[in-house]
Amino acid sequence: MVLSMVIAVVVIALVFDYTNGFHDAANAIATSVSTRALTPRVALAMAAVLNFVGALLGVEVAKTIQGIIDIDGATSVADADRAHALTIVLAALIGAITWNLITWYFGIPSSSSHALIGGIVGAGLASATSVSWETLVEKVAIPMVLSPLLGFFGAFAFMTAIMWVFRRANPHRVSRGFRHAQTVSAAGMSLGHGLQDAQKTMGVIVLALVAGGFHDGDGVPFWVIVAAASAIAAGTYSGGWRIMRTLGRRIIDLDPPKGFAAEGVAATVLYVMAIGLHAPVSTTHTITSAIMGSGATKRFSAVRWGVARGIVVAWIVTIPAAATVAALTYFVARTFLP
Repeated sequence: MVLSMVIAVVVIALVFDYTNGFHDAANAIATSVSTRALTPRVALAMAAVLNFVGALLGVEVAKTIQGIIDIDGATSVADADRAHALTIVLAALIGAITWNLITWYFGIPSSSSHALIGGIVGAGLASATSVSWETLVEKVAIPMVLSPLLGFFGAFAFMTAIMWVFRRANPHRVSRGFRHAQTVSAAGMSLGHGLQDAQKTMGVIVLALVAGGFHDGDGVPFWVIVAAASAIAAGTYSGGWRIMRTLGRRIIDLDPPKGFAAEGVAATVLYVMAIGLHAPVSTTHTITSAIMGSGATKRFSAVRWGVARGIVVAWIVTIPAAATVAALTYFVARTFLP
């Protein structure tokens, strides 16, 4: 029974990783597609490959995800206890997947990362499992607020510098040059997305292996890294057109310099958070804020703040919404436990 549950939870975790890919594909390529720097299919193929590569570059974010709840405290050698611990992980995944699908359907660029974190916290609280509030504050809450602020003000400052440097240059030549440069910035975003988001699924799979007694929690097995990288790459290639329209067109009409500034700053924030702080930040929050920041250099009214307001509301409710679904799932699922 325990082995079957572990396999089921791992498969569901990879399904979440796949939904993360198509939900967040827009994060990496929406700006490049909207400015016609890349065609949609070329952009998706590039994003998929670099998502895979990015997922192979580290596991520190995965370890942070593992540390949110103390799954070891919910397990023992008894199969019943292991089944209970696996139910906690399963409920967390169902909460995250449900919120991902809801926001994808309505074209809302919410955070898959925070949906997963909300699911883990909700299932942990519902099951009376120990939640590491210190990890949540230091590695989740503070970076959750900091990353979009860095994205907005960083992109605003970078775009202001670009406008000053090229103030006397031919606008058409500048636009053409930055359209080519966006190939590089979009690649950087795709790599950062893989580095951040695939690792979160790795962390959940390791939680499931620990709960089932198949891993000691020290490190991430290589097969887990490859499986998570493959799932997010496949999801990315399948595309997320609804959300791409929101990011690429509805927030602001982007031109290549603004797109380059937004992608370049957002990618930098993702690398710093993943490699430097080991923090699982939202690629969605970061790139959306950067798009707003680069667009605001034209004039603040150029940003469609009504659309942005709806996105911010989705950010705020993501963690509690996913947590609620996870908690309800746990309460239902535990009735089937022996």
